[in-house]
Parts: sequence; C-alpha cells; structure tokens
Amino acid sequence: MTCPERAHPSTRSGRASRRRRLPSAACVVLVGVVLSFSTAARGQEGHPLVGTWYGDWGPTPQARHDVTVIMTWDGKAIGGTIDPGPDAVPFKTATLDSSTWTVHIEAERPAKGATAAVRYVIDGKIANLGSYNRSFSGTWTDGATKGDFKLTRD
Repeated sequence: MTCPERAHPSTRSGRASRRRRLPSAACVVLVGVVLSFSTAARGQEGHPLVGTWYGDWGPTPQARHDVTVIMTWDGKAIGGTIDPGPDAVPFKTATLDSSTWTVHIEAERPAKGATAAVRYVIDGKIANLGSYNRSFSGTWTDGATKGDFKLTRD
C-alpha cells in the first residue's frame, strides 16, 4: 500500500534542498485501524472448547481408539458431536467449570436394530489454556468400557 506524502513543514524555499516527506494523516489512521483489527482478531478466540479436537481414548495403552470431537457454543450452551459422520454421536449435555477448567460431557449413540443405545461419559480437564492447540484429557466411558483419553484442539 502506498500512501500519499506531503512535504515536511520545516522545508522552506530558501533552505537546502534536503526534503523529508511525512505520511498523510489519512494514511496514519488507516494503518492504525488495520493493526488494531488484526490484534483484536488474534486475541479473541471465543469459548475455550469451541473447535475440532483430535486424539484417542482406550482402556489400556495398547488398546486405543482414534476419536474426533467437534465442540460448539451458541452463547448459552456447549454442543458437539463425537466422531462426526454417518455414525456421529451428538452431545446430550456438556458443562464447563471455569474455576477448575474441568469439562463433563454426556452423549448417547442411538440404538441400531436390537442393540441398546450406548452411553458415553467424558470427564476431563483443559491444559495449556492460553495455547490455541490446548489439550483436554481425563476419563472416557463408552458403555461398560472405561479408559483414559487425550484430545488436542486443532
């Protein structure tokens, strides 16, 4: 971006030909506005859970299951989906305790045919809260199977 320039007020017609140019006031204001918007955009991420989280969970270090969780915030409630796609499991309830940064999520995979619905209960804590790529880890219960999990926001 090129801003128009104007002559420095100390330049007089009888002095040396050394001239210094100053940017116009409009250009200074424009640059200031652009910088303030870019700083504000980087500083405002919204709700700490919003985004796509990737990781795994499992009952043992050897038996792991990849998982993707998408979390949303509508201004009142946390929403989300576990493993989005044809077998997606929507959140029934989700809460965040901001005094301890702990999260509780409940979801239920609908029953298919004669199979009963499977209930998920996820309890964890957010770590690296100041980082965009914060993590969320704790205990994960899938029906009767209980294990641990770790997710990182991407």
